[in-house]
Amino acid sequence: QVQLVESGGGLVQPGGSLRLSCEASGFTFSRYHMSWYRQAPGKERESVALISNVGGSINYADSVKGRFTIFRDNAKSTVYLQMNSLKPEDTAVYYCKVTVFRTNYWGQGTQVTVSS
Repeated sequence: QVQLVESGGGLVQPGGSLRLSCEASGFTFSRYHMSWYRQAPGKERESVALISNVGGSINYADSVKGRFTIFRDNAKSTVYLQMNSLKPEDTAVYYCKVTVFRTNYWGQGTQVTVSS
């Protein structure tokens, strides 16, 4: 079955950096686009970044452009989110997502807290 496992979250000061990882299994990773989403307390889940199956197409939310980088290693079935210049408003639970045969699969999420 499809499984997504995120890691790498934590507490970081404003201006700091974190790298999130999402390890996938149960499907042919290199065939599918992968996404990162986040959900802050009291807010709806929002898209952060999307990368195509071989990485040729990438999109970011306006709020993270120039600070976040999504990339993937198909040999390791892992997608990453490098987050730099973090701001308090980036505080959220971060999830990776894949859509396989029209079904959305989500990981359990990893908490990112940006605070001094």
